[in-house]
Amino acid sequence: MIEYLLLAPLLTSILCFFTRTKKQVETISVLGSIITLLLGLLLVVDVYKYEVIVTWQNALFADAFSAYIVLIVSIVGFVASLYSVGYMGHEHKHGVIDDKKLRLYYSLFHIFMFTMLLVGVTNNLGLWIAIEMTTLVSALLMILYSRKSSIEAAWKYMIICTVGITFALFGTILTYFAAVNILGETGDALNWTSLIAVADQFDPTIMKLAFIFILIGYGTKAGLAPMHTWLPDAHSEAPTPVSALLSGVLLNCAMYGIIRFYTVASKSTGEAFTSNLLIIFGLLSLGIAVPFILLQEDYKRLLAYSSVEHMGIIALGIGFGGVYGIFGAILHMFNHAMTKSLMFFGAGNILLKHDTKEIFNVSGVVKSMPVTGAMFVVGTLAITGSPPFSIFISEFTILASGFSQGHIVAAVLFLLFIIMIFAGFFNNVSRMAFGNPKPGIEKGDMGRWTLVAMGILMVFIIVLGVYIPTPFYEMIMRVVEIVR
Repeated sequence: MIEYLLLAPLLTSILCFFTRTKKQVETISVLGSIITLLLGLLLVVDVYKYEVIVTWQNALFADAFSAYIVLIVSIVGFVASLYSVGYMGHEHKHGVIDDKKLRLYYSLFHIFMFTMLLVGVTNNLGLWIAIEMTTLVSALLMILYSRKSSIEAAWKYMIICTVGITFALFGTILTYFAAVNILGETGDALNWTSLIAVADQFDPTIMKLAFIFILIGYGTKAGLAPMHTWLPDAHSEAPTPVSALLSGVLLNCAMYGIIRFYTVASKSTGEAFTSNLLIIFGLLSLGIAVPFILLQEDYKRLLAYSSVEHMGIIALGIGFGGVYGIFGAILHMFNHAMTKSLMFFGAGNILLKHDTKEIFNVSGVVKSMPVTGAMFVVGTLAITGSPPFSIFISEFTILASGFSQGHIVAAVLFLLFIIMIFAGFFNNVSRMAFGNPKPGIEKGDMGRWTLVAMGILMVFIIVLGVYIPTPFYEMIMRVVEIVR
């Protein structure tokens, strides 16, 4: 099942590259993403039954946490492929991209999916290779339009993330060094399934240093402050479906790497060391996001800084610890992926209609684009943690954990930061959503494919705000046990 899951996007990418017509490449892309989603769901079912699946000489595996990441990647990838039909179709129709670039986009899109799925099912410290692959492919997607600003953003992204991933490599090497002293020089010294069983015997000093390198390295890719500086430029300049994948999925893949190493390091260093580091970086990410959200003039950069905030919230949840803190953090990964993808899709529709990313040059979206505008406003309430939407549940759970675990000061700061972010975020969006449209803006949404994609995400946001299905709850609880 794991091999089929990885083969599906690869084969889809090849077919997209060699297909000639626009309709054919769009059909293949959507069908490929549907197959990937179905295989991802089947993997989730298998893991639900058998708990752990190991294959390909132990190089690939899937436990509940792996399946959870695969689920997020598969759902957002499927919805982004639907949205791409409308969004990239509009760009093609208006001559922004030609047939060659359209085929290249869809081909790279599915390779990007492959790399993120590989992150979830890699059973060893070679996770580093998979995350580096995501950097290379996503950088190529950023420069699709060949604009000067997009090339600069991709270059900045490559430089900063490559430096960060180098730190992660040092942490990986140190972890392997600690494992070799216990397991010997065998391939098992690289596998998660072997590491976690003997992690309490590792040298604490080595593992402290290793975790610092890992947190800085993968934290750079996850957008944790102060290593977040690439993120606003990259998310702003990438094609909108790619921005949704970068924010909703790729950042979660990097956080997945941090949490995997957290489970190993905590057993040797003690939870206090690793948890305090995560709390510090989490609060720093929230605090830095506040002024940039309050004073932001570009709505895609506004969403990018919101991602910095939410990665900080996930780090806080893991750092606070306890069942509720970790449960809230894991649930927040899914909630953020769905909600932020919705927001980027809405921003993409607004960009196509108004041809500007400046907040002050957009107004009356609810009137000019009734469906997009309504979902964009609802998404704004959701992404800022308002009830009764899904993010409110995960944020409230994390906040409650902060108080119950004795992190009073951190929990109070968390609460103050999200209140300020709510005020700044909604103030900026209300300027765009309400009032009268700018002269020359025709009334009408941007096509059924973009609205269908947004509608699917809206279902997750609303349903998970009032009810968590039992199988989904049990899956998250299995992940909580793995992390603990």
